[in-house]
Amino acid sequence: MHCRIRITQHLDPSWQMWFEDLHITHEPGGTTLLSGALPDQAALYGVLLTVRRLGLRLLSLETNETLRTEEPDDGSSAL
Repeated sequence: MHCRIRITQHLDPSWQMWFEDLHITHEPGGTTLLSGALPDQAALYGVLLTVRRLGLRLLSLETNETLRTEEPDDGSSAL
């Protein structure tokens, strides 16, 4: 799943270790965007718990599931 987490204040790049594979982007107005792919909701909850433990203020959270490429069903599958 791809996620975008926006928090108040600019985070120092050294905080990267706290946020797994999410990319830290400083935005105008003093906010930080954490964005990237996470394997599942459990990983997302872990990141949100880290935000809480660090005393950061959450402004927004956006997620979307990546589409999985599946074999097209041509109707020829055998039972």
